[in-house]
Amino acid sequence: MNIEALKFPIGEYVAPNNIDQKQINEWISEIESFPKRLAILTNDLSKAELNLVYRPEGWNIKQVVHHCADSHMNAMIRFKLTLTEDSPTIRPYFEDRWAILPDSLDDDLSASIQILTGLHKKWGNVMRNLSTEELKREFIHPEHGQRFSLAETVGTYAWHSNHHLAHIEQALSYKGQF
Repeated sequence: MNIEALKFPIGEYVAPNNIDQKQINEWISEIESFPKRLAILTNDLSKAELNLVYRPEGWNIKQVVHHCADSHMNAMIRFKLTLTEDSPTIRPYFEDRWAILPDSLDDDLSASIQILTGLHKKWGNVMRNLSTEELKREFIHPEHGQRFSLAETVGTYAWHSNHHLAHIEQALSYKGQF
């Protein structure tokens, strides 16, 4: 199997040129439903299944779940910084290093699922109340050397949610055999 297909099972995120309110609402719904979809997918997994990887040298299922909690906490902070500061430069972090910390290797997913459940409820509230002008507000991502609007970032995290659900499904489907 093609390693890029395994890495990006739903394709890479590309922000549309025109993002309308209908698209924003669809993305927000995907983000809001993510914790429940994730919990359903991972609820009854065995320890062996939690350790399945979605591609050679990729993260295992438990690392993916814990990563989503870490990533989406950072996303919420980025949203709030962007809403309260003038084009802030956000702080990147080393996802790969975070993924090998003890909390990311824990077989108990409940804390990360709880974080995501509460966070996505709160984040959904913020996103559902963004004005057209607020959706245009931007932050600067120093790793990419460019500005990102909140509108396109809503899309990024809808994609991110679906991307990692697909990784978990892929790991379960292939059972670590590539």
